[in-house]
Amino acid sequence: MGKSKTTKFKRPQFNAVGLPVNAVKEADEEEEEHGDDGCPAAELLEKLQSPSADVREFACASISRVVQQSQTIPGFLQRDAVRRLGPMLLDRSVAVRETATGALRNVSACGGQEACEDMVKHDVMTPLTAMLRECCAAFESVAVPMGEQKNAMEDIANEAVNLLWNLCESSSQALSVFNKAGLLDLVVQCLERHTHNVELAISAAHCLHTVTEDNPELLCSLNSAVLRVLENVLLSSEPSMAHTLLRTLAAGTLWNMKGSLPVARQAQTLSAVVTTLSKCLELDSGALIPELRLAEEERERNTAAAPEAEDQAAGELPLEEMDEEEEPTKHKRNGKAAKADNDFSDLLPRGKQELREATALLTAQQTSLEIIVNMCCSDDPSDDEWEEESSSDESDLGLCDGVSNLMSPLCLSAEVQGALINHSIPEKVLKKSEFPRKEAMDVCHQNPSWRGLSKKMQRVQSRALTCLHSILSTMDAESLGGAAALQRAAQHLSTLVFGAAEIPKDEEFLEAVISAMRSLLQMIASKNISQCMTPQQLMSLSDAATRCEVVSVRVNAVAILGITGSTLAKEKGTAETLQMIGNALLQVATKDVDLVVNGEALDALFDVFADGDESEKAAKNIQLLPALKTLQPVFKAKIRKEGRGKHSPQQLCVLDNIKVNLRRFIGYLEKVVKK
Repeated sequence: MGKSKTTKFKRPQFNAVGLPVNAVKEADEEEEEHGDDGCPAAELLEKLQSPSADVREFACASISRVVQQSQTIPGFLQRDAVRRLGPMLLDRSVAVRETATGALRNVSACGGQEACEDMVKHDVMTPLTAMLRECCAAFESVAVPMGEQKNAMEDIANEAVNLLWNLCESSSQALSVFNKAGLLDLVVQCLERHTHNVELAISAAHCLHTVTEDNPELLCSLNSAVLRVLENVLLSSEPSMAHTLLRTLAAGTLWNMKGSLPVARQAQTLSAVVTTLSKCLELDSGALIPELRLAEEERERNTAAAPEAEDQAAGELPLEEMDEEEEPTKHKRNGKAAKADNDFSDLLPRGKQELREATALLTAQQTSLEIIVNMCCSDDPSDDEWEEESSSDESDLGLCDGVSNLMSPLCLSAEVQGALINHSIPEKVLKKSEFPRKEAMDVCHQNPSWRGLSKKMQRVQSRALTCLHSILSTMDAESLGGAAALQRAAQHLSTLVFGAAEIPKDEEFLEAVISAMRSLLQMIASKNISQCMTPQQLMSLSDAATRCEVVSVRVNAVAILGITGSTLAKEKGTAETLQMIGNALLQVATKDVDLVVNGEALDALFDVFADGDESEKAAKNIQLLPALKTLQPVFKAKIRKEGRGKHSPQQLCVLDNIKVNLRRFIGYLEKVVKK
């Protein structure tokens, strides 16, 4: 019933605390004084007016800590917190500027889209822009010597860029200001600091990766200087994982800019982008993470032998003085809520460089996989009748000069497919879709400060499975290695799903693996290749999927049953298995609470029982005709009752077609019965 659309990934919001370590510690003490009884918004906001810079800094740090509990944010916003914190971004005290930016960054990260839109409405972009201009001017000013003051300006810029990133991710008005206020040049200046401040450069690269996605107004104004900076980053050779992440983000930004690149440079840029992604995916996180942890232990032993020298070198507070507990927040991905990453990597003391490296590695690999998904993704709504209409319109890139069909977002061009194949991207993606290695997971579970990496490793696996789905949806069987390669992939997916005593229940994993399995089975069926999954295994997968709250999981599960059933219907002696599949699909068509899932189940029934002696026999045995006659008026009424209010025009069009096909299919079954 129409091919399954690939998921297009948006950049996640930055959900880190956004504070210097000492400010976190002081804010913890402030919270203890207030206890858990209510939000001290009024008192803290009043302290912002203090003539003492120390009091203002302390108030900003306290606000930063309190607003990490998202339920406190409305209380601050109702008390005009943005208008009162905004001037602090231009405070005469550098420390106040940094902590004020951290406070606003936390509001943007923990308060979500509503808080970001409120911040923009109350004109936070004006002082933020002015402060970022001052920071960038200080980078270039000969009057500001290298040293503490310049480092402080870079620290403030890092907070500011992260705040800007969050606002542009959540607010179209913020993005419009970004486009018109010359903020691109400022962020690019921050990116240029990559040779000596990779942390600031990574923040800038994240921001650029966000603002260049689906933003034709900005893309049309890009100049050769921006392209040159990005290419310099992409061609850098520093071996650290932080620089690997930086190069990956630069590659993603260049891909976003594809429609604005000079035609003569597109092929070269495409090659550089795919080369970067390929090298990132080649890194073995399962081996590198244990190595990094061993390196940390060795350094800590050396530190214990010479603590004073290490303290002087690091100049940081120990990790134990930070709050690293993760609280999942929500952001929107393709119109539905999804858990966002809580990334504290930029807050880790510099003494934790190994953990920073491990975090950067996993973030880079996740980002690489998301970029490949976007490379394979078509924004043509007709490609997926079930997906909500995309809010973006990349076809607007056609307004820019120099657009070439080479990188058209409406199809996977021969050049893009060739680049992915030449760099063995499908094989590398399949490798990344394996379960995280036990040695690496053990390292994370044994050390509290590394514990958050286990979830990141699992997310890389899920992204790889989604990427595999995208590749299978846009490439042909021959390009992927033919029947043998597809059967190996099917065996691999089968092992992931059925290798344990029970099917994994993690929704993110289940959503990713079942979409990949559907795409693979569609390709296998179209080529008449035998599959390695038994009907009983697929039934158990369907059973697990029906208990999942994610609609796409249930949709893909019934689609898989339809693909399997329609294949079996062509074989002899399969009536009993077809009965099992038919009963399962009838259950879903009748009882699932979601109209889209009901429609997909009916569509699968049409495929399974459309033709053949075995399907006719099975249809009679399960009383398919009377069951569908009973269901028909219920399905029609459900479309009338809830269809227009809950579903997009594309979905309604498909549902109406299924309604018509149901009437025709009932007529077909009536003729079969009369034989």
